[in-house]
Amino acid sequence: MTPYAEVIGDPIAQSKSPLIHGFWLEQLGIEADYRRAHVKPDELAGYFESRRGDPAWRGCNITLPHKEAALEFVEDRGGIRQSIGAINTVIRAEDGALIGTNTDAGGFYTPIAGLDLDGKHAVVIGAGGAARAILFALSKIGIGRVTILNRNVLKGAALLSSFGIKGDALALNAKLPPAALLVNASALGMVGQPPLEVDLSPLPEDAVVYDAVYSPLETGLLAQARARELDTVDGLGMLVGQAALAFELFFGAEPPRDRDEELRELLLA
Repeated sequence: MTPYAEVIGDPIAQSKSPLIHGFWLEQLGIEADYRRAHVKPDELAGYFESRRGDPAWRGCNITLPHKEAALEFVEDRGGIRQSIGAINTVIRAEDGALIGTNTDAGGFYTPIAGLDLDGKHAVVIGAGGAARAILFALSKIGIGRVTILNRNVLKGAALLSSFGIKGDALALNAKLPPAALLVNASALGMVGQPPLEVDLSPLPEDAVVYDAVYSPLETGLLAQARARELDTVDGLGMLVGQAALAFELFFGAEPPRDRDEELRELLLA
């Protein structure tokens, strides 16, 4: 019986997680699989029930649109509901329980760990599961103020309040403030989704633009930022970072991060 983990979402064909985990499994010589599973919102309960009875299943990563809804079907032993409010990883505990956790926050932070954001202003676009993890991370590194841009302004304001972050929530088309960091935590700009239309001219020349979207890797937002010669972080940084944390939970081994350049070439091929 070959152990396996997988990534679930709707849609799911765009996910690069099987490439990442498959690369690490091969490099480490671990006999295991990592798969995609297309799970629609009304199939979540049935999905977790079926995996609960499968001893080969080590767990799953969770992508759009299930990061908040999946909390209803797993145990929350780490208090993720209160701290972040969304999960992106589920693992099977030694006692057989399915435990939800979140590796997105750590994955988001890794590529910008060298930035001094203490007391600075950040803009976050979106208010879904990814935005929750990003706001959690920003709150832990002492961000001074956050402006959330979202279609539902009230949802954005509620998120700021829940994380105890000073700032404001504005409409998606509002003018950007002169922030030190801009993060796209929405699906806008992703393959099959509407483009993200934003004017970056208010950002200072030392601002960093970070797009969590990785399909395509060169989004319109990043292209616009590079045209202004702003520093950028693409979606692979967060994707690989969160995957590395999940991989160790699934397979009990640290991934070979010294092969990151080789992995990046594989993902871009």
